[in-house]
Formats: sequence, C-alpha cells, structure tokens
Amino acid sequence: MNRRELLTTAAAAMVLPGSPLLAQDAVSAPEVIDYALGNPDAKVKIIEYASLTCPHCAQFHRDVFKPLRADYIETGKVHFTLREVYFDKFGLWGAMLARCAGEARYFGITDILFETQAEWLGAGETGEVIGNLKRIGRTAGLEDAAIEACFNDDAMAEAMVAAFQEKATADAIEGTPTFIINGEKYSNMSYADLKAIIDPLLSE
Repeated sequence: MNRRELLTTAAAAMVLPGSPLLAQDAVSAPEVIDYALGNPDAKVKIIEYASLTCPHCAQFHRDVFKPLRADYIETGKVHFTLREVYFDKFGLWGAMLARCAGEARYFGITDILFETQAEWLGAGETGEVIGNLKRIGRTAGLEDAAIEACFNDDAMAEAMVAAFQEKATADAIEGTPTFIINGEKYSNMSYADLKAIIDPLLSE
C-alpha cells in the first residue's frame, strides 16, 4: 500500500456506528495527543505507526514490544510513542475505545486489541466487531454509556483522522508497522534487529 492509498483509507474509517460524521471547524476540534511510555528524556526515542487491524503490527506487539518494554522502556532507556494508523473503520473504533479509557489504561487496551486481534475482528461483520469492542471496554472498566458516547463522538473521530493524516504525511509513512527511531525511519523487524539499532545509540 502506497502513502496515498494509506491516507485515503481514512475516508472509509470515518464511518461511526452511530450518527453520521459532521464537519468540525478548527476551533471546536478536540486535541488528539500522542500516548507514550518511558522516560521522556531517554537517549532513544521510538515512534511506532501501527494499525490495530494490521496482522504484522499484532505480531510485532506479541513478539517484540513485550521484551522492548521490559528491557528498554521500563528501564528508562527508551521513550516509546504509539501513533495510530486507520486502514479501516474498525481500527478507528478500536483506537477511539482505547483513548476513551484515558491515558492510564490506553496501553492496556491497545495491548488487548493487538493480542486478541483475530478474535475481536471475527468475520469482519460490523455488529459483531462493535459487540466485541464493547466487551473489551467493559473488561477495562468502562460503563456502557461511556462506550456509547465514545463511539458516537464524531468530533473526536474527525480530529483523530486529521491528526493521523498530518503526521503520516509529515513522516512519509507508507505502511505499518513503521518506526521512527531518533529521526530515522525503519520497517518491521525482529527484536534482535531492533536491539542492534538501539544499543549503539545508547552508547553514543
């Protein structure tokens, strides 16, 4: 998928399970912040562009992110930022759910969404996916009313898509997962390959 195709998928993603999306002006648009883990002053800063519906992203989070978090992020050596990419409406809805849970639970929910990706996506039927996401939200402690409000927040959906388009364009993102490590762009990799990039940067 090239960058133009990746960005134009945002139009399809902007279909919410409740009301139709309405245009929002710049003044009323909510802020879309980046969620991050680790020491902001760490020598190594990693930004991951990932889609919650991307199988390669799920594999990265299962096989690479867990040891990365234990060995580098939680030890203060790496600052890690997750930037969501929306290939489809399901990825957008999953990201909206994670954000509605707040910063303290954001990574807990994204971990669940990556780890159980095949289960909550199911056969790709809209009603089934919404029901599965609601169950994940309840597991994270969200009330049904909060989940409904989250999924029907048109202004936030539009702001999230706009933020994704702006950041992905600026970093020339063409697929997922893509990593920006201290300003340099990399594609998907093994943990050994990632360590081979991080360790020399830590010794500089």
